[in-house]
Amino acid sequence: MAIPDVKQKWSGRVNTVTIGATKAEGGTRGRTVTIGGETGIPFLSFDGETPHPPAIALDVLDKAPLDWPEPLREIYGDVWSDPAAWARRAKELGADLINLRLVSTHPEEGDRSPEEAADTVRAVLEAVDLPLVIWGCDVPAKDQRVMPKVAEAAQGENCLLGACTETEYRTLAAAAQAYRHKLIALAPCDINKQKQVNILISDTGFPLTDLVLYPTTASLGYGMEYVYSILERGRLAALAGDRLMAQPVILDVGYEAWRSKEARIGDEAAAAWGPLHVRGAAWEAVTAADLLQGGADLLILRHIKAVEVVRSLIRDLLAA
Repeated sequence: MAIPDVKQKWSGRVNTVTIGATKAEGGTRGRTVTIGGETGIPFLSFDGETPHPPAIALDVLDKAPLDWPEPLREIYGDVWSDPAAWARRAKELGADLINLRLVSTHPEEGDRSPEEAADTVRAVLEAVDLPLVIWGCDVPAKDQRVMPKVAEAAQGENCLLGACTETEYRTLAAAAQAYRHKLIALAPCDINKQKQVNILISDTGFPLTDLVLYPTTASLGYGMEYVYSILERGRLAALAGDRLMAQPVILDVGYEAWRSKEARIGDEAAAAWGPLHVRGAAWEAVTAADLLQGGADLLILRHIKAVEVVRSLIRDLLAA
């Protein structure tokens, strides 16, 4: 008896988005990173293609973090007062992209000026030739002043700028258009709100094909099932032909994983949970592994052991 072919035939696909620009493309990056392009369920080769493997960005802050635990301090503590040196360390550790957070522009974290933020971006661009993801401080009034200066400082480098929201999108969309960058569209775990944000951004004239979605995320043990379901629904909508959901996805895994108590609590919990130096990186890696299989295209990570595990997993999943 013949086995019937029950494979789903999809009418849509995820858009591809390229971050970074080489000298030939008007920038100074040593290479570009392209994400997206999938035509099926994540990592099911019989269902569709995954033309571009998920990429990994490593975190770089523009000031020394006060709350990062010891396992991260051991990796970055000697460079994290200098974002250019930190970016060089991230490249040495195998990052595909640099994820630069301009936290010091926050009114309560230093209140650095737009010009100082632009200088930081220039320094990082000179220090490494990797593509950049750049975030503001998440204070809209300040980001509206900072991000246009940052976009101008990185003109032609085709960075990924974040983040546009339902209420704050016009300034960043205009800056990205003027200086040739891509955009992150943020909508916390809500498919309908994500579509609305995408519509608002596209109404400014910014192309949907240059958007990367950020549906936010959670770490292992803190709502992973719900986040995974949002990723699944988004991917299925894209494959069904919904152009408002046909964008690749970025997820901030390192931030979420390392703020969980399981990744931070010291060795007083070692008897039950294992030593901190193993547990924190494992928590980040397992969180990333879950989200990859939900449809993440670009992961922001922190610990080198998590990077190694996730890269190995991606290779294995793509070879299956």
